[in-house]
Amino acid sequence: MSVPASMATDPAALIRSRPYRVLLVFAALIGLVVSVASWGFLELVHELEVGVYTHLPHSLGYANAPTWWPLPWLALAGAVTAFAIARLPGRGGHVPANGLRAGGKPTQPIELPGVLLAAVATLGLGLVLGPEAPLLALGMGLGILSIKLVRKDTPDQALGLMAAAGAFAALSAIFGSPVIGAVIIIEATGLGGAILPVVLLPGLMAAGIGSLVFIGLGSWSGLSTSAWALSPFPLPPFGGPAWGNFGWTVVLAVVTAVVVFVIMELARWSKRLVETRFFLLTIAAGLAVGGLAIAYAQATGQSADAVLFSGEPAFGTLFATGPTLAISTLGLLIVFKGLAWSISLGNFRGGPTFPAIFLGAVAGLLCAHLPGYAETPGVAALIGATCVSVLRLPLSSVVIALLLASKAGLAVAPLVIVAVVVAYIASEALTAYVDARVGARPTEDEGTTEPVTA
Repeated sequence: MSVPASMATDPAALIRSRPYRVLLVFAALIGLVVSVASWGFLELVHELEVGVYTHLPHSLGYANAPTWWPLPWLALAGAVTAFAIARLPGRGGHVPANGLRAGGKPTQPIELPGVLLAAVATLGLGLVLGPEAPLLALGMGLGILSIKLVRKDTPDQALGLMAAAGAFAALSAIFGSPVIGAVIIIEATGLGGAILPVVLLPGLMAAGIGSLVFIGLGSWSGLSTSAWALSPFPLPPFGGPAWGNFGWTVVLAVVTAVVVFVIMELARWSKRLVETRFFLLTIAAGLAVGGLAIAYAQATGQSADAVLFSGEPAFGTLFATGPTLAISTLGLLIVFKGLAWSISLGNFRGGPTFPAIFLGAVAGLLCAHLPGYAETPGVAALIGATCVSVLRLPLSSVVIALLLASKAGLAVAPLVIVAVVVAYIASEALTAYVDARVGARPTEDEGTTEPVTA
């Protein structure tokens, strides 16, 4: 999502103008529309997850889903996602192996069916990605569509503002706060200076209205957003960091950056491999994720669901049982879910953030066994380090980690900041080193195309 240059000529005069005040009112209406659509999308994904992996096995007479159960559904997810990418406008949306990008052209309304089809198949049938990227696309596309329905010849700067407003409203749902969504959008698009209030005001208006809509829909329908929205984790209170905490945090942030970098490189490699026989190998990629989930369940005696899905439904179970799990179980969860996440990043459609948060939390619980370290600093710091290694958005990563660790108090903030800064620098250094050796890799926004044949 980019802001037209014409918008930056005189931002103050634009804000004072009557057309801009009209756009603020329209932004509130877009916030209403986008929030209802986003709520419906998230509820659809949640009901599909529960229906396929819980209700359907029970209705077929199984007390629990059999070991092989994920395989046909993940193969189906591969087939549907491949169809959406290859046959529908928009190539299924953003490629998550490239992080959470908000630059470039906004998602156009004609691209929304393909984006939503790929996202529902990916998220609802068990692949390891989150909902934030499809929600961004949904918000931008509906923002543009709404204003075009009112006025077909809407100027580019108004289209850009309404796309931004829709994106703000969509992200406010899953992060539980309009402010966090605003921070992510601002940092991802590189907005700043005098132009910032021009985009920020309608975005906050849409996000604020959207938050009210989500509360009202949840109350009216009886369906809770707790199944897919982030909320603070039940971490023990933290009195304040000692020098040992800082030492471990620096080391672990570097390790996290290296591990995430390897995961992202494997994701890009798997994408190139799958594109050689696109339909067939996308289905095979889904089966590979299912195989990793089954292997984890067989090796540890835990549920395969811990490897599948984006991670947010499992946070309650993770923090209830995580401190009592064996070190080997936590380590295997990182390995198997990390590999499943890598395959999903390269070949399916969704967002990278939620699995990054989940793996950061698991790594924090694992590192709590280190001498002089503890659960709260480990979880908070490594969530920040994992997020920034994927997103390359340091301020957003700090805000997300602090939100999730807020029950433990603000004393953990210095460790989160150190972890984010160290991981960010390490990630950038690794990228520069690899690019110097093999050359810069193009992204989907830089001229690559998806295959259109098998």
